[in-house]
Amino acid sequence: MTEIVRSLADLAGRYDAVFCDLWGCLHNGQTAFPAAVAALQAFRAAGGKVVLLTNAPRPQASVIRQLDGLSVPRDAWDIVVTSGDAAQMGMLIGAVGRRVHHIGAPKDEAFFTDFADDIAAFAKSQPPIERVALKDAEGIVCTGLSDDVTETPEDYRATLLLGKTLGLPMLCANPDIVVDLGDMRLYCAGALAQAYEQMGGTALYFGKPHPPIYDLARRRLGEVLGMADPQILCIGDGIATDVQGGISEGLDTLFITGGLAAEEFGPDVENPDPARLTDWLSGQQMSPRFAMGRLR
Repeated sequence: MTEIVRSLADLAGRYDAVFCDLWGCLHNGQTAFPAAVAALQAFRAAGGKVVLLTNAPRPQASVIRQLDGLSVPRDAWDIVVTSGDAAQMGMLIGAVGRRVHHIGAPKDEAFFTDFADDIAAFAKSQPPIERVALKDAEGIVCTGLSDDVTETPEDYRATLLLGKTLGLPMLCANPDIVVDLGDMRLYCAGALAQAYEQMGGTALYFGKPHPPIYDLARRRLGEVLGMADPQILCIGDGIATDVQGGISEGLDTLFITGGLAAEEFGPDVENPDPARLTDWLSGQQMSPRFAMGRLR
């Protein structure tokens, strides 16, 4: 049975660290949520560690710059781990070959050049990655749509069909299907990967809910913060990513109901209706340990 809690402070003392999602929990792509910032600051002030765990397809440094631009204070978090980081590791080991075709936006170019220190050290030991036309590729690296404001997965049907016909595996740098930018819902790389699989293509995932991003987060917790076996709480609004991923890793989860699925739980975003929540979670066949309207 999922327990509805009023604030992160209600769970004080139970966890050493949190894996906290960004979009829908800490910000909406345009504005940081003050209550969420304050909750994470308080958690850290009490001795906890905050790992911002995001399915953003961009590397760590790019996401940190975005957080700075949204005025998220640096005392609200300790380290950032991105799906882009984990996917870069997958690309560097040759998961989809060394000649790759990129599907993504200009804003994602840093995926191929900007590596966190631990990944940069690994990259030096690997053969180079070459970006080529689709017909010459061994695999596809998908970081998202070229223009996620105007495009949908249908715009990529011909490209995806050709990739499937050529037998190219796809590395998906962001398993999210959609994300909310302010009041606008945009498609992510996961939507293209989903369409590719429906055509019979093969997609490889490195972000939530899949193990690589959690493995990287745990390793950085140990290497950067010196935490060997912490009690971890996963926080997020994505039932199929944040919650499913945390449960699959054997971790407690806090489902933020006021994000992607907010309309399912009644008119008061801050206070989800318990009966509606229970029914919806039953339909999802998912049972997070805790739930909360918005992170606070």
